Amino acid sequence: MAATKRNLLLKVSFVALVFLGLSVWLTRTYQPVIPYKETSTTTSLQGTEPASTPEPPIDRCTATLDGKPRQQYAIMVDAGSSGSRIHVYRFSICHEEPQLENEVFHMIEPGLSAYENDPQEAAKSLDILMEIANENIPLEEKHCTPLAVKATAGLRLLGNDKSEMILEAVRSRLKSTQQFPLAGDNAVEIMDGKDEGVYAWVTVNYLLGNLKPSRRGQSAAIFDLGGASTQIVFEPQMTLSSMTKGEHEYKLTYANQVYHLYQHSYLGYGLTEARKAIRMAAIEASKEEAIRDKHVYDPCMPTDHVEKHSWTDPATDITHTIDIIGIGAGHDACKKTVEHVFRKDKLCKLQACGFDGIYQPSIRETFKTQDLYVFSFFYDLTQPLGMPSEFSVGELSELAAMVCHTDHRPFLHYPSAIETIKSSPEYCVDLTYIDNLLRFGYDIPKDRLVRTAKKIRGAETGWCLGASIAMIDQVKVCQL
Repeated sequence: MAATKRNLLLKVSFVALVFLGLSVWLTRTYQPVIPYKETSTTTSLQGTEPASTPEPPIDRCTATLDGKPRQQYAIMVDAGSSGSRIHVYRFSICHEEPQLENEVFHMIEPGLSAYENDPQEAAKSLDILMEIANENIPLEEKHCTPLAVKATAGLRLLGNDKSEMILEAVRSRLKSTQQFPLAGDNAVEIMDGKDEGVYAWVTVNYLLGNLKPSRRGQSAAIFDLGGASTQIVFEPQMTLSSMTKGEHEYKLTYANQVYHLYQHSYLGYGLTEARKAIRMAAIEASKEEAIRDKHVYDPCMPTDHVEKHSWTDPATDITHTIDIIGIGAGHDACKKTVEHVFRKDKLCKLQACGFDGIYQPSIRETFKTQDLYVFSFFYDLTQPLGMPSEFSVGELSELAAMVCHTDHRPFLHYPSAIETIKSSPEYCVDLTYIDNLLRFGYDIPKDRLVRTAKKIRGAETGWCLGASIAMIDQVKVCQL
C-alpha cells in the first residue's frame, strides 16, 4: 500500500506544482559554453520558515561575547567550474553559535577557469562581485569583514601552473583594490575537496538545527553534485574503531562537540565531467566503428541528435573527430552505458566500497533512518520537472525513464517541463546519471527518501555558509 502511494505521488506532483512555486528551468544549466550572465538575490533570515526544529528569534546583542564584535560580516566567493558566486553574510554574535541574520547572493558566468590563458582577466571578472559586497557592507565595517575566495574542482583541473597564476592575480587585485582584509594566508586558494564537502555538511546541519547537543545522532547526510566533482559526507552510526582508517575520516569540532565524519570528493564525477566520460564510454564501446566510420550511436541522446567530439585512440595516440548520433534507445539502454563510468569492478582495497574503488561505510547499514539531502545539480534537474522536494530514489528512476522514453503525458499539466526537456538534449543522460549515482554508485535503496533544496530557512545550501562560520571563528579581526 505504501509503495502504491509513493508511486502515485510522482504522478500527482505535476498537478500540484502550482502550489509549489517552482522557478522556471534555467537553460544555462545544460550549456557547456556559457555566455556572461548574472544572478542576484538578497535574503533576510528574519521571519523565514523555521527548520524542523524551531529556532528562537535572533537576539539583538546588548553585550559582547568573548571580545567579539556584536555584529560580524563575512564575504565568501565560490569560484566554481561554471561560475563565480559571492555570498555576503551578516551574523549576530550573541551566543556561542553565530546567528545568521542576512545573506546577499550574486552569481556571474563564466568561472575563473574560462580565463585559463589570461589570469588578469580572471581576476577582473570578480570586480562585479566585489561591487556587490561594497554596496551591502557599511563603510565602517569593511575593514573588519574577512574575505576569502575558494576555488573548487574546475580550477583544479587546469593544473598547478595555470591555476596558481590565476589565484595569484586574484590575490594581488583584491589586496590593491579592496578594503576588506583577506582571511589569512590561505584566503585565496583551491579548496581541498574534503573541506568542500564537510563545510556543506556544516551548512545544512547548522540550518536544520542539527548541531545542537540535544540533536546528537540526528545529523543529515549530504550529497553535492557540481560540474567537476561530487561529494558525500555523513556521520556513520558505528563505533569509531570499526570505521576503516584513512583519508576519508574527518574529525570535526563544532560548538564543543566532536563529530567523526565520513567524507569523499570524487573529482571527475561532477555532471559536466560525467557527460564527457559517458560520451567517451560510448566511443570506446564501438571503437572500430568510430575509427572506420567516424561516428558512433549513443542510446542516451534523442534520435538524430548529433554532436562532434574529439577522441584520441590510446593504441595509436591519433586523435579522431567523431560524430555521436543519438538513437533515443530509452532509459535501460542508457543506464548500461552510464554504469560503466562508475568502475564498480575496480579493486576495492578497503571493504566496503562505494564506487571507483573508494571505501565507503554502507548507507544501508550505518545510516538507516537519518535524512539524506541532495543539492546543486540534483535540485536543478528534478525541480523543473515537478518532482516534490522529497522523493524516493525509485521515483527518480521512474522520472529518468519517462524522460528517456520521451513519454510526455505525465507532464501535460506542467507545459514548461515539456519545453525544458525538448530544449535540453542532455536531459535523459543527466537524469540517468544522477539516478545511477545515488542508486548504483552510493548504493542507496530504491525506497529510501531523499530531500532536495536550494535554500533552507532562506539561506543558500552548499559549502559557503559553513566555511564562513569557520572563517569568522578562526580569523580574528576587530576584536573589542
